[in-house]
Formats: sequence, C-alpha cells, structure tokens
Amino acid sequence: MTGRAPMGGVRLARWRRIDLRRLVAGDLPLKSAAIAVAVLLWVSAMRALPPPEVTQPFDGRIAVERPEVSEGYVLRGQLGEVQVTLRGPEDAIGAVEAQQLRATLDLSGIVPGPDEQQAPVVVAVAATRVRVVAVEPAVVAVRLERRVERVLPVLARFANEPPAGFQAGTLTFRPQEVRVSGAETLVGAVTAVFATVQFGDAPVDLAQDVRPVAVDAAGQPVEGIEIDPLGVQVSVPLVSTATTRTVPVLAQLRGAVAPGYWVSRVTTDPVAITVSGGRGAVEALGKIDTAPVDVGGLSAARTFTVALLLPTGVSTVGPSEATVAVTVIALVGSRPFPLVAVRVDGLAPDVAAEVTPGTISVILGGGVPTLTALGPASVTASVDVAGRGPGTYTLPVAISVPSGTDLSSVQPTQVTVTITSTTIQTVP
Repeated sequence: MTGRAPMGGVRLARWRRIDLRRLVAGDLPLKSAAIAVAVLLWVSAMRALPPPEVTQPFDGRIAVERPEVSEGYVLRGQLGEVQVTLRGPEDAIGAVEAQQLRATLDLSGIVPGPDEQQAPVVVAVAATRVRVVAVEPAVVAVRLERRVERVLPVLARFANEPPAGFQAGTLTFRPQEVRVSGAETLVGAVTAVFATVQFGDAPVDLAQDVRPVAVDAAGQPVEGIEIDPLGVQVSVPLVSTATTRTVPVLAQLRGAVAPGYWVSRVTTDPVAITVSGGRGAVEALGKIDTAPVDVGGLSAARTFTVALLLPTGVSTVGPSEATVAVTVIALVGSRPFPLVAVRVDGLAPDVAAEVTPGTISVILGGGVPTLTALGPASVTASVDVAGRGPGTYTLPVAISVPSGTDLSSVQPTQVTVTITSTTIQTVP
C-alpha cells in the first residue's frame, strides 16, 4: 500500500518553488513607470501645500505716525516707536522692510478734553502672506485738546551783560506782539514771550533777528506750541552808565469803565525808557509812571498819549511821552425770557387759532450791556399757518432775537395750533 504525503507538505513545496527573481524582474518597465508616476504625484501634492507659517518679531522698531485730527483740535502726546510681531511664511517675513510697516493711532474712542486717554496703536503691513499679530506697546497716552490762540507782547531778556561802562537803552521790537497758538492747556500756561538778546564785546548798538520763546510761570519754555511770526527784530541802543538807567514805563489808570465791561489789557509804548540825571536820583528810580489815564465810562478800546512823570533832576534819553493802549471788552452773560407769547401768522380771515402752549421760554446769550438793555418785547415768537384750514397742527416756532445776541435755548421748539372755522352755518 502506497503512502500519501501529507497535505501540508504539498503546500510548502509549492511555496518553495516560487521564483523570487522572476517576481522582482518580471514586468520591470511597467513597475518602474508606476513608481515614477507615484513619485511625481507625491512631489506635486507637496508643492501644492502652503508653506508652514512662523511667528517672529520684526527686526527693528516702527515710529508711530501722528494721525490727522479734526480742524480746531490738537493731538498731544509722545507717540514714540512700537515693536511689531509678524506671522506668515518665513521667507515672506524675512523680505518685509521697515517702509512696508505703517503705525498710527485709532482715535475713534478718544473724546476731546484735557485728560490723558489711551489710544490703540494700529499697524498695517504692505506685504502679501504676512500679517501683524502683536504690537508692543499696544496703546499710547494722548490728549485731544481744543486749538486756541492768544496775542502776547514780546519782552526782552538779555543773555549776558552789556560791555563794561554801558547799558541797554530803550528797546524796540518789530513786531511788538506775536500770536501764540496750540493746545488749550499749553497756550493757557504761557505767561510771557521773550526775545533773548546777546551783547558782543564791542560797545555798539544791536539789531538782531531773534526767535521768540514762550515761557510758563516758572520761566521754563513751553514746548508744542506755534509762535507767529517765527522771528522778531530787536534793536537795542547802548548808552553810557555814568548817569543813565533804563526803567520800565507803567500806566496809571483812573476811573471805572462802563457797567458790564472790564479792562482786559493795558500796554505802553515804549515799555521801558532810558533816563539820565544825578547818580543818586537815577539809581533810586525803579519805574516811570505815566500821567493818569482816565478810563471812566469806557466801553471800547482806546489809545491815549500821556506824559511821563519824571522826578526832579531826571530827564529822558528819548521820548517824553508814552502811548497807552487800553482794551475794554464786554462781559459775556445770558438772560432768560420765560414768557414769550407765540404769535400766529398767515391766519385766514374766516378762521380762528388757539396755540398750546401759548407761551414759550427763551434764553439769549451775549454781552451783558446788550442783554441788560433789552425789553420784554425784544424777543418774539411766531408760527406760520398760511394756507392751512381747520384742523390741529404741530408747528415749529420761529424766534426773532435782537442784533448782538445769540439764541441759546428755546423750550418748547414746537407748539400745537388748533384752527377752527368762525363762519356760522345755517340749517335749512
């Protein structure tokens, strides 16, 4: 009886008869092409993917630009520079230059006033694939103030002493006044405007173009304001100090201005004068007064020419009179008119009108003298019903105010007008 080989042995024999060389080498061109196609597809897919993004700070700081503000306002504050962090592909970030970054402020939440407020810094980048993700500092302290201006006289300040044996004579300025403008708190802090003059070694008269400087009560320069004009011509004669001295000229005012007015400013021309005489008399002088200037009842600016009051034995080296300019302005106030009757205009002849309410309240503003002179009938109110028939209407009130006054308030601004027919209808 012939024995049969086990089934497992047959399967093993078949596996061992597989030719691995033929398995690898068979159809080699077709297999190579398939591999090449797979590699190309992988490379194409990798190129289609966006490059990885990185986050890194920009190499350098960006100056914050001062934004434009509404006319009549000034933006105060040290804007400084900011550090910017960018995100994007590494090659794109590396190509960003400083001129492609623009930093400014977002003033949408800033309200006008003297208080310091925090304005966000906004940075824009002019580069594709790159964006700004962080700004340090993120806010800047600023103030948004009203722009105001003042006119102030120019005063002299000497940087050094005149040459030995001489002193400064009567100074002249051209112009004598300058206009100071800028933020309200800064302009309000200015107490004087000085033109600083420096003497040379030779005793010669000076004529210099000097840049005026505004200072505060402590004598420190006030920065951040504008002065117009930028230059002032100062002329300073030199005179011997043997028997001469330069002293200020002070105006003497007498009397009271008209009710409702006040003296806002007094100037003298010249502001100082050189006097001569005996040494004791001259050295005892601290000022020269003008003759009294009568401002009684004054209600407008006026210029006076008055004599200088000199002590016995003292004379002037220059003019013996001074021009005194007195500026008088009206006090500003308000006046209520609580019961102004509302007049009906344009009413047809066959109808009647009733106004509710029949009176309104009006407040006028202006100079106190003008407001004081007004009578109860100086303010009128009316509604126009031209072309309207019987019915009830809500109409605006027209207010007429005197010249020189301003309408500050009207309550109410509208009234109800009821128009009824006055024609008697007969029943047939």
